[in-house]
Amino acid sequence: MKKTCILIGAPIDTGQKREGCLMGPAAFRVAGISRTITDTGNLAEDWGDVALPELRPAACLNSAVHSLAETVGWTKALAETGKRAMAKGFPIFMGGDHSLSLGSVAGVAAHARDEGRPLFVLWLDAHSDYHTPMTTASGNLHGTPVAYIAGRLGFDAFPPFPAPVPPDRICLYGIRSVDGPEHAGLVETDATICDMRVLDERGIVAPLREFLDKVQAQNGLLHVSLDVDFLDPSIAPAVGTTVPGGITFREAHLVMELLHESGLVTSLDLVELNPFLDERGRTARLMVDLVGSLMGRKVFDRPTRSFG
Repeated sequence: MKKTCILIGAPIDTGQKREGCLMGPAAFRVAGISRTITDTGNLAEDWGDVALPELRPAACLNSAVHSLAETVGWTKALAETGKRAMAKGFPIFMGGDHSLSLGSVAGVAAHARDEGRPLFVLWLDAHSDYHTPMTTASGNLHGTPVAYIAGRLGFDAFPPFPAPVPPDRICLYGIRSVDGPEHAGLVETDATICDMRVLDERGIVAPLREFLDKVQAQNGLLHVSLDVDFLDPSIAPAVGTTVPGGITFREAHLVMELLHESGLVTSLDLVELNPFLDERGRTARLMVDLVGSLMGRKVFDRPTRSFG
């Protein structure tokens, strides 16, 4: 079925301390994301970049937390835009660091609640992002979205999450870097954890299909959050949080092709692209190419490309 993909720029780099992610939306556009979508027979509408609203004071007892007011502002703005976009099509949130998912998934969850359908979340990331503002030692709020989505305590400065997603509807796929407090919180849940050990032992396909079967059985909506560091840094260098041992080029495309074939994905995040760290647009183009696979392009459709 033809999708109307709504491109939403989220020029955010306050969720961490390395500047550059705010250039991500522009890089995705330059890399041809609209053309890639339309080449698959789908439609693309670019709603431009979300603007940061007027900031209000925000406080946290954890003194390490920084840019809290900005992050709360982005969360509110993206939640409003995301809910509106879900009613009109298939939103693609172009980041920006992963703190954007505090807002993008909140908007998607509000729509799912209003539709009376369960929301599922597939987190494609090297990290679990299960810190709360009270447990983060770095103070970087891009490490907190999954905790917010799951309804963990400690987000008093943020709007209440519209309909917290039970952990058994969350799949952390490809993770390979988890801090102690995150691990302690995760082991108490029944979240689906497909770390790289699981994927090495069982392969890429079986664990993903099992999670997709759960989504389908419950007639769920599926939000996919794709972090650049899900990919191995040898193929995707433009990220400030590289972790060796990530997903390969073919594995990543296989994941996207399986997601397309499932017909279950209803919204998407593209996060943590830092064009300042890229090599001639290599990472931006790969991420856009993965969007092409998610939208239905098969491996034999790909042209030969030179980066020379």
